[in-house]
Amino acid sequence: MTKRSQRGVTLLELLIAVTLMSLLSGGILYAMRVGLMALEKTNNRFIANRRVIGVERALQQQLAGLIPVGATCLGPNGAPGGQTRFFQGQPQAMRFVTNYSLNEAARGYPRIVEYSVIPGEDNVGVRLIVNETVYTGPMSLMGQCMGFTMDPARGMPLPIFRPIPPRPDSFVLADKLAGVRFVFLEKMPPPLLQQWMPTWSAPAWPMAIRMEITPLDANPGNLDVATITIPVRVTADPFKKYAD
Repeated sequence: MTKRSQRGVTLLELLIAVTLMSLLSGGILYAMRVGLMALEKTNNRFIANRRVIGVERALQQQLAGLIPVGATCLGPNGAPGGQTRFFQGQPQAMRFVTNYSLNEAARGYPRIVEYSVIPGEDNVGVRLIVNETVYTGPMSLMGQCMGFTMDPARGMPLPIFRPIPPRPDSFVLADKLAGVRFVFLEKMPPPLLQQWMPTWSAPAWPMAIRMEITPLDANPGNLDVATITIPVRVTADPFKKYAD
């Protein structure tokens, strides 16, 4: 009588197989994790670069659509006072009327746009916000200019605009920044011809506006906004028509 041979695996062979499968599965999971992390970093960098491009494009299109209008400033007793070109130009604030909206592009009503630099989240760095309000005519500018003061550097009247507060509908144009500064190009008589001014008080429209942005955490792999210079083209100045 012959014994039939019995086939099977021993406990040692089973442990070796389980160990090999565990190592293989761990390697696959680690490779997938590394790939997903790389994909997330690439996606975040892509979003950040798109935001940088969006800052430049938004400012270019809104300045390209600048509408030269006049506004009535308040007098000493709150009564209507003198007239001024509706343009606020300060190192960390800018305000004007444009036909380009961040929400509706070139469609719809013109907008009063307000650029302001405010503290960042948890007071870390700063952020650049934009407010938009529908412009329906000179009456919608009432209360924007609070009066005049004398510019000591130029000896000229300087309009005083109301502060630009953050609103629930404020659009965060750029965040996590170390600093933002606006400067304005003024046409000068010879021999200077032109000069960059930190505060705009000239009786005209600026020739160009430069926005200097310093990122909070500079990353060589990101497209960081540094300096944007945009010309302001006002072919006709209807200010006198609005002032009459």
